[in-house]
Amino acid sequence: MGKRVFATLGYPDDAWGMVKLTPEQQSMLVEAEPDIFRPLPGGWGNGGSTNVRLAKADPKTLQSALSMAWRNVAPKSLIKSQEAKG
Repeated sequence: MGKRVFATLGYPDDAWGMVKLTPEQQSMLVEAEPDIFRPLPGGWGNGGSTNVRLAKADPKTLQSALSMAWRNVAPKSLIKSQEAKG
């Protein structure tokens, strides 16, 4: 499986996390929840990397963003096996 990062904590500080979304997913979340989500500056943000203000994100919103980010980097076979368990 290896080195597929879909989320991190602590960037730019402990109040924030990051999820690796598509630009379309990022646009949707930033538009819907601008107090929670914002694009990272520069090229990373243009590619979909998105900051999450952790204290403002409710569990359902955070789970949804993490799920999208995981699906963006997970092997298709693993996604299918998770859906089958579902």
